[in-house]
Amino acid sequence: MKQIVCLSNESWSSSPGRTQQLMARMKGVKILYFSPADTWKTASLGAGGRKVRPNITAYTLPVHIFPQKEQLGALFRFEQRRISKFIAAKMSKHRMREPLLWVTSPEHVHFLDNLEYRGLVYDCDREWDHLPLTWEGTLAAASDLVFAASVSLAERLSPCSNNIAALPNGVSYPLFSSHFSSPHRKLPKTPTFGWTGTIYDDLDLSPLLYVARARPEWNFVLIGKRQHNPYLNKLSHMHNVSLRTHCPLSELPEQLGRCHGLLNFLRLDQAGSDIIPTRIYEYLSTGLPIVSMLWPDQIEHFPDVIYGANTHEEFLTLCEHALEEVPTLFSQRRKAHGAAASWSHRVEEVSRILEVTGLL
Repeated sequence: MKQIVCLSNESWSSSPGRTQQLMARMKGVKILYFSPADTWKTASLGAGGRKVRPNITAYTLPVHIFPQKEQLGALFRFEQRRISKFIAAKMSKHRMREPLLWVTSPEHVHFLDNLEYRGLVYDCDREWDHLPLTWEGTLAAASDLVFAASVSLAERLSPCSNNIAALPNGVSYPLFSSHFSSPHRKLPKTPTFGWTGTIYDDLDLSPLLYVARARPEWNFVLIGKRQHNPYLNKLSHMHNVSLRTHCPLSELPEQLGRCHGLLNFLRLDQAGSDIIPTRIYEYLSTGLPIVSMLWPDQIEHFPDVIYGANTHEEFLTLCEHALEEVPTLFSQRRKAHGAAASWSHRVEEVSRILEVTGLL
């Protein structure tokens, strides 16, 4: 059986991210999935591994004892060797002989010299500006193939690699589309807008604050984990704003099904980013109206089906237009965009490229 050792930057969970979505759909492949530990406890619990799929065993890597800084010299190299030995031991246990090594972070470059593999794939889904540029440059140069989630990421890596393939984010299309096809879906009488995802500290929620104040008769629901966002205190005291806890991916379509429209905001730390978040594909798959804030001069990815605003006033006006939209006008077109971005299609393309290049 074909083999993959995957070094992920996310844990295996009930709300899977990009790497888990891709690995879970690989057919005829035995996979070892390694993810970083948040605490000593999670590292201890995950060190023994767990069978998350018949062909996939997930492990949690040991916790870093020292900061990941090359300036530490011998201590830094000791850390990398210690974790590399953990990975190598698990590979030996599962009889992984020269597998395809799939990596997702520039930090993984430090393991390459200590592991045996027949091919190297780097899947880049974000900008790693907080890490040294030389790490990512070295990793991309060493990779047999680089996948990039956007045009700008591909351009960023092009000086280091001639083998870059586009791999945008995707969506569990059947999960999100089927719920909204039901004729029994009931909507609240009060106009309701929804948003999903992690409320990062740099997420600009000022458009939401503006609209919620301007339209107190509307309801707004935010679903997801929360960081220390500066707008949360004011929003939490508004009667028409509901902050709900993070829920498993399987329950998310039902939550969105209670909304008339869906909202998208910008992260200040990602100004000008052309990476389409998974959230947008999930929204498209529902067929519901979508209102999104845009960066100045931003090239819109789906201008035919997403209402794009540059100011708070435009955002409010477009929310009003979204409520007035004829249900059948753009819903099928939105779903078509979602269907084209299904994770199943993404994996088919990945498998085709790996087969053509002889990497798997």
